Amino acid sequence: MGPLLLSAFLLQVPSLGFGYPTGAPSSTCEDMIPRHSGVQPQPSPAPYAIQTSSRTFQPQQPVTVTITGAEYSGVLLQAYMGSSFNALGSWQSPPANTKFLKCSGNQRGAITQSNTNVKGNSTVYSWMPPSETSSIYFV
Repeated sequence: MGPLLLSAFLLQVPSLGFGYPTGAPSSTCEDMIPRHSGVQPQPSPAPYAIQTSSRTFQPQQPVTVTITGAEYSGVLLQAYMGSSFNALGSWQSPPANTKFLKCSGNQRGAITQSNTNVKGNSTVYSWMPPSETSSIYFV
């Protein structure tokens, strides 16, 4: 059995055009807190869940990641270990309307929106685990 995969969720929700229409800035990688002008982070639990194709992973075997819930236009998706927001692994070809975001010096360390087009349950992300880690969290 491989290391464990866990999920948490933070979603960037643009409001009245104050969001980042072409993706989150790299400065959000460290704490993943949305910084849209005039918008406060949502204090209540997100109406979304992150689902993975498996609860465990093996190095160099891709993991499918899906965000379920209502449709969304903004996203910042990253894998990390423990309380550190250092991006681990690498995201594979980003789905339509998304792109890579360099986090922790990792060119494919995160995925963010590339435009404001709606994304939903049919938007599937593929993540390649690093060689050695223990529990991984998707945020």
